[in-house]
Amino acid sequence: MKKGILLLFVLTPLVAISQTFYAVRKERSLILVGGIGTASYFGDLKDPGDLIDFKPSVSVGLQMYFTPRIAVRSELTYYNIKGNDASSSDPSRQRRNLSFTSSNFELNAVGIVDLFPLGRRFYQRPGVNLYGLAGVGAMYMNPMAEYNGQKYALQPLQTEGVSYSRFQFIIPYGLGMRFKAGPFFNIGIESVWRKTFTDYLDDVSTVHPDKSGWTDPIRIALSDRRVEGNPELEPYPAGARRGDPSNDDGYHLLLLKIEYYLPENFLFKDPYKKLYNIRRKPYHR
Repeated sequence: MKKGILLLFVLTPLVAISQTFYAVRKERSLILVGGIGTASYFGDLKDPGDLIDFKPSVSVGLQMYFTPRIAVRSELTYYNIKGNDASSSDPSRQRRNLSFTSSNFELNAVGIVDLFPLGRRFYQRPGVNLYGLAGVGAMYMNPMAEYNGQKYALQPLQTEGVSYSRFQFIIPYGLGMRFKAGPFFNIGIESVWRKTFTDYLDDVSTVHPDKSGWTDPIRIALSDRRVEGNPELEPYPAGARRGDPSNDDGYHLLLLKIEYYLPENFLFKDPYKKLYNIRRKPYHR
């Protein structure tokens, strides 16, 4: 009886170790990716040389490798951006006195190319790797401004007399670095620029419109805010410069990333029905 109990105590940890080893040995191609960091806006309400805004950004997505160096990833991202003439060092911008804040969403799909190839199995990946990425995506934007203690969406007001869409096409591209933190985890940092095709991320682009036919007092007030706090000033005349249409707006995300290699049967219990378990070709170092 005592020998049986002793044998049980010896075998139990061995079984647990063998099961853990078997779990690591199984191939894992699908990766859950999460990120948190900063979002920085670049446009008409941003001073040149002001690079990082420290506004929040959060992302979640899935990534899958197809070769030892090439992967694809799709992510959903929330980020907040803002701009304010009042905080500018430029006197002309201070007089213009425009501002905005926008809570946006982005959905993208990118291709990723690693500098160093992976090993034959996912757990044989390099301890440190660099990568580049590029792809396509779409964003939803909603620039808003505060007036008399209340926030107003600027896009419906057409403050420049121009109609534009809240949905925009984007091209993300950038660089990243990841570190192996264990058999199933990576941590890393990623810097990605978003090329947009709109100059209305901040609701500012061209010139002051002719407001003679406008009847909405909120629309009039948010189109030209120079007279706020100084009613002696004259409003800007129609055609006066309000923004710079020569360059589209853009934004940049700097994120701390966490990657987790999902179990082989994450999507399907039956191994013959797995959609994502694409075996990578062996790589011999």
